[in-house]
Amino acid sequence: MDYKELLVWQKSMNLVTDIYRLVKSLPQEELYALSDQIKRCAVSIPSNIAEGSGRNTTKEFIQFLYISLGSASELETQLIIGQNIGFFNHLDIYFKEINEVRKMLNGLINSLKKKEKR
Repeated sequence: MDYKELLVWQKSMNLVTDIYRLVKSLPQEELYALSDQIKRCAVSIPSNIAEGSGRNTTKEFIQFLYISLGSASELETQLIIGQNIGFFNHLDIYFKEINEVRKMLNGLINSLKKKEKR
């Protein structure tokens, strides 16, 4: 399966693009702190989907999808921190995107688990 055809990978790539645009609004002193952390966990989501799809077994793919799920939760947490500090406002659209990606990851994981049991 080509990971680029997976809708969850495509959505998570869009999320990365949106996140990169968002962090441009952070102050200069956050360039190598919160900004870097936010970008790293956003990039980790589609990267782990891609890496997992290239692995030898379904079990390995599922493990990488779980890592993507963890990165999505980490991203959400970093955005909440930025919001609490006062750097961000109106993050609902980002939280919606993260939750959509999370649901899609869970759906793919469940689908792969069912396939693996056959």
